[in-house]
Amino acid sequence: MAFDKKLLDILACPVCKGALYWNAQESELVCRFDRLAYPVRDNIPVMLENEARQMSSEEVEKLKGK
Repeated sequence: MAFDKKLLDILACPVCKGALYWNAQESELVCRFDRLAYPVRDNIPVMLENEARQMSSEEVEKLKGK
């Protein structure tokens, strides 16, 4: 079973309440504004700030082109 992208319509970044981007390559939900990547484990988003990975500016820029 794959991650249900319909969840993107209702999920928001817990820090800024902004939109999230699905990064299928890394199985992460990304908040471009806060540069945080939330893991998706067993098709369940882990929306905890302390579980999120801090992204570099370069990583975020690469995603903008997608």
